[in-house]
Amino acid sequence: MTLAPRQQSILELVRERGYVSIEELAQQFAVTPQTIRRDINQLGEAGLLRRYHGGAAHDSSVQNTAYTQRARQMRDEKRRIADAMAQHIPDQASLFINIGTTTEAIAHALLNHRDLKIITNNLHVASILSPKEDFDVLIAGGNVRSDGGVVGQATADFISQFKVDYALIGISGIDEDGTLLDFDYQEVRVSQAIINNARQVFLAADSSKFGRNAMTRLGSLEQIDMLFTEAQPPEAFLELLTRHKVKLEVTG
Repeated sequence: MTLAPRQQSILELVRERGYVSIEELAQQFAVTPQTIRRDINQLGEAGLLRRYHGGAAHDSSVQNTAYTQRARQMRDEKRRIADAMAQHIPDQASLFINIGTTTEAIAHALLNHRDLKIITNNLHVASILSPKEDFDVLIAGGNVRSDGGVVGQATADFISQFKVDYALIGISGIDEDGTLLDFDYQEVRVSQAIINNARQVFLAADSSKFGRNAMTRLGSLEQIDMLFTEAQPPEAFLELLTRHKVKLEVTG
């Protein structure tokens, strides 16, 4: 594919930052958002970047997008997913919440609940929930990453001491065969412990996660009880959900 100068510049910018919104690109190149959407569509169809609602990203199977970029990406969609999931959590429930910007949105959505017991390896989740006096928040020990995630064998061992009502988890990618994928093998060990020690597992995954590659196997869709997303998944994933009897809630 022969790229126009603006498309080449868009591609370089997306690769440099990891994720750039349509609004930022339109301002950068002094063109309309519609023009940027056309460029992104063409670059996406050529497999040079990954299109998202509101922007574009350069995905790597070995390195996750920077936390600051992930926090900005799909924010409205994550809020809708979080609100939908929170409606399925009763008061006085016990919860695991793992690492991720989507699970941080879920934490905000839970603030209207009462008397929750939360165990988390996400410092941001703990910070959001701990000011609520009727919540009991436990933070797992371990190695603290720059994005506020706590990982390591000590973290997994801490999680394994508990058996809770619900695990509320996010994910970096879902392969077309239903494999749940993430980037940090230490984070994956903790998430596996979370899944194995919860009575019900709820997965929050916006539409960008379907078909996204990451190198570490976390588990499988068949381990999930309910999947929350903001748009109808592709047909191949719908077939997997049906086969494994995973409930699906699409926020619209």
